[in-house]
Amino acid sequence: MTATTLDPGTALVVVDLQKGIVSRPTVHPADGVVARSAELAAAFRAKGLPVVLVHVTGGAPGRTEGRTGGVPFPPDWADLLPELGQQEGDIVVTKQTWGAFHGTDLDTRLRRLGVTQVVLTGIATSKGVESTARAAHEHGYNVTVVTDAVTDTDEGAHRNSVEKIFPAIGETDTTDAIVKLLG
Repeated sequence: MTATTLDPGTALVVVDLQKGIVSRPTVHPADGVVARSAELAAAFRAKGLPVVLVHVTGGAPGRTEGRTGGVPFPPDWADLLPELGQQEGDIVVTKQTWGAFHGTDLDTRLRRLGVTQVVLTGIATSKGVESTARAAHEHGYNVTVVTDAVTDTDEGAHRNSVEKIFPAIGETDTTDAIVKLLG
């Protein structure tokens, strides 16, 4: 891990911290990921920096070997967690795929705000977070993943993302370090 830098135009992107996702078993306690994400959201808001809250309401079409298929989600499945302290000025992105950029207006909204860097938290490390990080990198954003504010349902997948993928496309750091950088 190298020293992280924050651009003046940095946004926090919180991926899939919603009722239906955090209710699943994860490698690290989801409540810790939620608490650290909420702490970061409060720090970003205090600095007047954008906070993006992403939730998924469906799935991409196409066949997969892992799809259980056809079971409808409960009505509150996609509800963002109240612990995140959603504010009127937050950007809310509703997605249908793993990543927050594909099929949404996230890139346009961030560019209009002058955002050049995204800081990512959420669940699942190897799916929603990694897909969003990869797309952000491909769109030309500087990417930072907060490693103590992400988790996955699979330890090996989580470790691969944190140790191999994220350092190749951006920076990694901790909640405390990011909050300290925000001053």
